[in-house]
Amino acid sequence: MKYDFTTILDRRGRDALAVDALGGASGFAPSKPREGFDPIPMWVADMNFPALPAIPQALSARALHPAYGYFQPPDAYFDAIIQWQADRNGVTGLTRECVGYENGVLGGVLSALGAVCSQGDPVLLHSPTYIGFTSSLENRGYRIVHSPLARDGGGVWRMDFADMEKKIVENRIHAAVFCSPHNPCGRVWEQGELEEAMALFRKHDVFVISDEIWSDLTLAGHKHIPLQSVSEDARRRTVALYAPSKTFNLAGLVGSYRIVYAPWLRDRMAREASLSHYNSMNVLSMHALIAAYSAEGREWVDELRQVLTANVDYASAFIQDRFQGVDVTKPEGTYMLFLDCTEWCAAHGQTIDRLLQAGWDVGVAWQDGRPFHGPCHIRMNLALPLSRVQEAMDRLEKYVF
Repeated sequence: MKYDFTTILDRRGRDALAVDALGGASGFAPSKPREGFDPIPMWVADMNFPALPAIPQALSARALHPAYGYFQPPDAYFDAIIQWQADRNGVTGLTRECVGYENGVLGGVLSALGAVCSQGDPVLLHSPTYIGFTSSLENRGYRIVHSPLARDGGGVWRMDFADMEKKIVENRIHAAVFCSPHNPCGRVWEQGELEEAMALFRKHDVFVISDEIWSDLTLAGHKHIPLQSVSEDARRRTVALYAPSKTFNLAGLVGSYRIVYAPWLRDRMAREASLSHYNSMNVLSMHALIAAYSAEGREWVDELRQVLTANVDYASAFIQDRFQGVDVTKPEGTYMLFLDCTEWCAAHGQTIDRLLQAGWDVGVAWQDGRPFHGPCHIRMNLALPLSRVQEAMDRLEKYVF
């Protein structure tokens, strides 16, 4: 490969939550490993690969100019987003007027909900659910109504459209938060599924906020379909949220964007986003996006997807073959596994807490799946060099399972 996905980065003391927060007093992070085991960070959803070289080059070049005052994003910023969406997602008709800045996707979700809802309103989400949705919506005073995803005979997570409609009607819901690809299940939704969901939302006049931050990280054989592309109605009733942060590991730089086609909704969202008076673009994150959304960035992401696919294939097969009672559905997108440990815990008289701790003790810093509405689940980040994924699996086999 042209780019480096094998170097093991030492992130200690480099502002990395994934390693520096281990054993923190908050209880949010995994425990530090026992003596003799180094940590393998597999919990926070960021990557342990060196960045696309063009990004630090662009940051360094801009940082060398010793003035960092007020600025406006240039045409290059909007052109990069428009061209990226066209090349990667087949988007047509996108103009700079439809693109708006957001500090983060969750902030964009709240701005969109503020444009179409009142505090206390019910909002439809699928479960399992991304923990960020739960915390942000509850903090803002919305009432979350979950519609569980159901696994079909082949183990694939599917939307339960009958349950969705029932919840929408019973709760008089007019807003839904959608996740595509889905976190934590890793589904890359198919055209027919998206069409059926949007027909249901149209029938009951439900506005949709679609978190598509994982859209670039589909695995081999799968392709992201923007929700707004499903129909003209979907284009008008959907707010789509994107960022280079997951794709290029730029979360620490802060910077996302929204795509909204309906002018009235665009205006209301811009107003909501402005109310905090600190939803403002950072000049370095702007240059990082422009560098990322380049021809070199396209090439890098294509190689990254191959690496992630290989990691997912390896880990999924290892778990299925070696860890009897652990149910894993191979994701179609993202770099996260969502392990159902119900049968294993029952067979071994163990609790999920003890299982989590056993992994943490030997340096496998995986994540409790319960905040994601997985009652006996573990969430596991595979965006590491394959050698580290292999080491984690070996430790789990030898010391945990």
